[in-house]
Amino acid sequence: MHYLSTRGGVTSIGFADAVTMGLATDGGLLVPAELPRVDAATLRAWSQLSFQELALEVFTPFVGDEIPREDLRALIDRSYAGFSHPEVTPVVEAGGARILELFHGPTAAFKDVALQFLGNLFEYLLARDGGEFNIVGATSGDTGSAAIYGVRGKAGIQVFILHPKGRVSPIQARQMTTVLDDNVHNIAVEGTFDDAQRIVKTLFSDLPFKRSHHLGAVNSINWARILAQMVYYFYAWGRVSGGDPERAVSFSVPTGNFGDVFAGYLARRMGLPVRRLVIATNRNDILTRFVDSGIYAAESQVHRTLSPAMDIQLASNFERYLYFLHDGDCARVRALFEGLREHGRIELDAERHARVRADFDARAASDAETLEQIRASYEHDGYICCPHTAVGVHAARGMDDAVCLATAHPAKFNEAVEQAIGRGAPLPSSLQGLMEREQRCVDLPATVEAVKSEIERTLAATGAGA
Repeated sequence: MHYLSTRGGVTSIGFADAVTMGLATDGGLLVPAELPRVDAATLRAWSQLSFQELALEVFTPFVGDEIPREDLRALIDRSYAGFSHPEVTPVVEAGGARILELFHGPTAAFKDVALQFLGNLFEYLLARDGGEFNIVGATSGDTGSAAIYGVRGKAGIQVFILHPKGRVSPIQARQMTTVLDDNVHNIAVEGTFDDAQRIVKTLFSDLPFKRSHHLGAVNSINWARILAQMVYYFYAWGRVSGGDPERAVSFSVPTGNFGDVFAGYLARRMGLPVRRLVIATNRNDILTRFVDSGIYAAESQVHRTLSPAMDIQLASNFERYLYFLHDGDCARVRALFEGLREHGRIELDAERHARVRADFDARAASDAETLEQIRASYEHDGYICCPHTAVGVHAARGMDDAVCLATAHPAKFNEAVEQAIGRGAPLPSSLQGLMEREQRCVDLPATVEAVKSEIERTLAATGAGA
């Protein structure tokens, strides 16, 4: 399997290079040159597999012969050994809905599914090929802690995570800032997630800086993140359908950066029987407006909501979707993003917009609707949704075939939960005692120069990345 950039400046690189490159050197995102097709017989067989066995089968065609199969199996087994549920991502009937629980990893969020694997993959590639790796990422809440837990203490790796100061939940912040391993560096930027994401993309676009400091990405711009997230769509379908290729399933996906729902889109293109993919957004509804109108345009500000991990205006993985929507026309993708930079919007023609409407449904939920859904799910049978999950459940109302992705444990957002039901969710063991632990974090203005200087200073002090 080879990979190329959505903007055409990178072609025919292998899986390992795609993973370590992160953001393509031409500013685009890396995608597979082709997608494998899964036939009915394979779907039936895959529906009987454990999560780990299924991950091996899904990963194999994308990895090719770059990692021996037994090594890949060992990486997968090690990545999911620490999950608290034996199924890793179980499907449960609860709260009046069908829920795909993605929060049984070490940081109680869906990002663990990809980032536990990615951390082990980085370690494997460094041990095999030599060198060092300095990870820089931005987080709206859960990516940061999942990335930190994926690489903490690993040899040859330093990790710098930017989060918007005061715009993640208290538990989310503590999950990052209380990890005191020498290779972990937290930066709170005085701005929004979009500011943090812009800084990271600018650093990766500065090719001399990226190369000299051996920068790597853990955000969903990294292809391995998307690959790992594809697995649980196949897994959930198998558990719901009984392995019947004639039975399609819909998915409702709380969406901010577009990576999670894009993984579902690719799974469907591979042959997974998916009826509808629902993009569920909060007040920051750029993607809902895009599906409805064919126009992608950010509002003047990011709105703070009860589902802060979705408080995003510009979705990183949207570019990958536009590449497929335009049938791999890299020149067209470049032109669209030049227009976005110059005019602040992308507008599709009627034919492309019709294709978008065929690919996705999209529904937005207000904070009031989010609280009402948390309350309704709890009153149904005592099941507590986190506010992001509640947005997805709300968006799936009236869809009897829908699986709703539960993206985080509700205890990570107990302020919203308490508003809805008058009590907080019990803390899982991984979150207990966080608020009393020592913290380490640097506050910086939301500028590229400030963050670049901090990275250079830290790497000089550690002797890494120079």
